[in-house]
Amino acid sequence: MESFFTLEIAYIVIGIFFLAVTLFVTTRDFMPKVALKRGMIGVFSIFALMIGIHYALTTKRMRGVAEIFNEGKTVICENKMRRTISQSVLISKELGWRLEGDYFKNPDFERDFMTARCVDYSPIAPKEETK
Repeated sequence: MESFFTLEIAYIVIGIFFLAVTLFVTTRDFMPKVALKRGMIGVFSIFALMIGIHYALTTKRMRGVAEIFNEGKTVICENKMRRTISQSVLISKELGWRLEGDYFKNPDFERDFMTARCVDYSPIAPKEETK
């Protein structure tokens, strides 16, 4: 459950904001009495569905990245600290990285990288030319 809040807190806050706006608008005098109930249920349902789908897709990608890393392949992770030269970091066991829980760790780096911010780095094979 901890990873759920880590991954989805921004979207939960956005959803709460939209629920507050819905609450404010649907309680105005010009709105029908049923608008509050329908509006809150509708907005909550949409955001719950969207957040649930996002969480499912993200955790599936995280498991895939962990499997790829454990197979000895390279993954690429977003580096939000360094935005000048390289905005990504290549991570593999050969480079001294290890996977602890959902985080890639290396003693040579001052920060860890969460698997949610990483993707497979397998180079795409060039297509054969057809004549």
